[in-house]
Amino acid sequence: MKILFAASEAAPFFKTGGLGDVAYALPKELVKQGVDIRVVLPYYSTMPAKYKEEIKELLHFRVQVGWKSMYCGVKTLELEGVTYYFIDNQAYFNRPSLYGQMDDAERFGFFSLAICEMMEKIDFIPDVVHVNDWHTAMVPVLLVDKYHWIEAYQGIRKVITIHNIRFQGVYDPSILHSIFGTGMNIYHEDGVKYYDSVNFMKGGVNFSDVVTTVSPSYANEIQTPEFGEGLDGTLRYNSWKIKGIINGIDYDVNDPESDPKLEYHFSADDLSGKAANKAALQERLGLEVNPDIPLITSVGRLTDQKGYQLVQEKAEELLNARDVQIAILGTGEAEYENSFRYFAAKYPDRFAAVIDFDISLAQQMYAGADMFLMPSAFEPCGLSQMISLRYGTLPIVHETGGLKDTVVPYNSYTGEGTGFTFMDFSGYTLLGTIYRALDVYENQPKAWAEMVREAMSRDFSWKEPAKDYLDVYRSLVNE
Repeated sequence: MKILFAASEAAPFFKTGGLGDVAYALPKELVKQGVDIRVVLPYYSTMPAKYKEEIKELLHFRVQVGWKSMYCGVKTLELEGVTYYFIDNQAYFNRPSLYGQMDDAERFGFFSLAICEMMEKIDFIPDVVHVNDWHTAMVPVLLVDKYHWIEAYQGIRKVITIHNIRFQGVYDPSILHSIFGTGMNIYHEDGVKYYDSVNFMKGGVNFSDVVTTVSPSYANEIQTPEFGEGLDGTLRYNSWKIKGIINGIDYDVNDPESDPKLEYHFSADDLSGKAANKAALQERLGLEVNPDIPLITSVGRLTDQKGYQLVQEKAEELLNARDVQIAILGTGEAEYENSFRYFAAKYPDRFAAVIDFDISLAQQMYAGADMFLMPSAFEPCGLSQMISLRYGTLPIVHETGGLKDTVVPYNSYTGEGTGFTFMDFSGYTLLGTIYRALDVYENQPKAWAEMVREAMSRDFSWKEPAKDYLDVYRSLVNE
């Protein structure tokens, strides 16, 4: 079986979020399971130098972008058994950041056109094209509308994965002519029409054979007005082909027994290294080094989506009510950055705020803390809670999306659970949930230790999710 996996980013080459992790780890696992899967990405100028040195030129051709004939180079590189193709055009991809450019419609329109034309030229006609989010969502549309006359393409099946429905690629209908060089025959409600605009994501949903999301709960949530971001009607109409598959995390990278970013290693059977990591983290962050004070960490984008308004609202009340330490790592909205800096200045030995993107420190915060705070307003999947579970740091999460699917709420009667959850999205409820977690930590050490062992025993590797994707592919190509 041959799969072409198209994405706008993939670690370790380029990464801004969870999509980059998935586009790296899922193909790597599928290769282990015997799939010929290849990944196609833009060739951004920000690629690390060590990969630029290894990359090889494959071929080049011209792509018609509206009235413009644009250069398209194809480069290739193999990493950990996966073949990567990179679409090169420096006019589009030599930018300081991956997204947020004025011409993103044209940049990713070119990328989608180039993917379609590349397949025949590199002699790799996949059984399934698997696209991800709005940046590549027009590929299924183009294969049906613009390239259907190419006989070799007529059997290609199409899968789209929605990582975050909030970002959809909504533009003026003129792009159908000025970028894609198509007519208006796809500009209708069962195509790409979204009010008076073109919606890349809507087109991908309507023209794909299967739509996957990154957790079962999110698959249901996005079909409601509350979470559907205006596409809930389209998604309900296509509900028969929507499937939620929970993401995994890379167990090669996230391993408490061998993680090079940790000073001390540990396992579920020997947690002494975890205690040593806590002390090292407290010292690094300028907090009081004390094993008995519960340490709560949080790593993420400082935005409303991640629920930091609740943390901002209740942090001071928590610090004044209980003997606890809080450490936050991330960048985002200025309001939260400044609030957390204020708390750090006012409570220097009990609150730490590192307004930065620091992968090594993030791993130390996953591993060295007692609890991990992730009160997201919505969360398609979330990787941080699975990493914290892997490192025996019990999550405190809002019951939404992938958080609901991966964290088992603590049951005070049976002692079962892997974390603490709340349903009502409010500061009051979050604070009550933190208090519940602190009570177990302080008063029931045996129950806490059992929860830590249970959390670390859960399997969040990519092995099972990859099998689920393989089942999807096989259902489309009758293998």
